[in-house]
Amino acid sequence: MPEVTYFKPAGVPMADLDESILTVEEYEVVRLIDLEGVSQSKAGKMMKISQPTLSRLLKSARKKLSEAIIKGKAIKIQGGNFKMVQPRGRGRGLGQGVGRGLGRGPGGRMGGAGLGPGGVCKCSKCGHQETQVRGQPCMNKKCPKCGNLMARA
Repeated sequence: MPEVTYFKPAGVPMADLDESILTVEEYEVVRLIDLEGVSQSKAGKMMKISQPTLSRLLKSARKKLSEAIIKGKAIKIQGGNFKMVQPRGRGRGLGQGVGRGLGRGPGGRMGGAGLGPGGVCKCSKCGHQETQVRGQPCMNKKCPKCGNLMARA
């Protein structure tokens, strides 16, 4: 997952924004192709997907990003079908410059929040909150009141 998963136009209140949802796969395709300059065939192999699938993801991601920029929408990165791999070796995870990237301390993933089990899912659109069910990430849950995707609070 990217460290930052939400981008919004400056000066526009959250309540007034429409969102463009970019899946983690779309994010990764744009990162590999457009930022890193990896060829589509190599990126497909790295992501373990076919080149035509990669091409469709890239086209979809570029359309969503263009629409968000041109129409002033927020960009939210969430969901999709991907596998997280635990990094190995020294990393920023424990906050003292050592560790294994475990998401604890000020240098960890998600700003070191280390939320763990037993949290709250909250809808950014209508404010509805409900207890998070272990094993069911908030970002995969739709708000029962307005249908918007929820986030961990």
